[in-house]
Amino acid sequence: MTKYLTNINESTIQSKILLFRNLKVMLDRDLSELYEVETKVLNQAVKRNRHSFPKDFMFQLSESEKNKVVTSCDRFKSLKYAGSPPFAFTEYGILMLSSVLKSNIARKANITIIRAFVHFNKNQSTDYLNQRFSDIDLKFKEVHAALKVLFQDSNTLLV
Repeated sequence: MTKYLTNINESTIQSKILLFRNLKVMLDRDLSELYEVETKVLNQAVKRNRHSFPKDFMFQLSESEKNKVVTSCDRFKSLKYAGSPPFAFTEYGILMLSSVLKSNIARKANITIIRAFVHFNKNQSTDYLNQRFSDIDLKFKEVHAALKVLFQDSNTLLV
């Protein structure tokens, strides 16, 4: 394992997970950094094995999506002048990358990346459930307060 890969942790990888088209993805630039290959090499390997990457595995960002990522993420400022938009890989595409990038680094990086995606998904589910419980609790309190007022009003009518 290389020195770089040993310093990569799941939270670092989670910070590189982006949301595009309602999918959690990582961009080719971030993945090539983790796999310790040039982005060009990663994309060439994908191109040679294009049949292994259907649309639900990867897609190229549109110009507007590229502009969005450039303006919202400082690490992508250099993309502003790139000739073509980057490729985005879903979890499935990232899994497939380890089969086309046949290095030990790619396999080891993939293990860490997949663990990060799993934790990211768990955290998102937990956050969603916590939000739903908070919403339900708030509604319950509102209904309780309304019922309390209603019963107080009905008691004054009876007196």
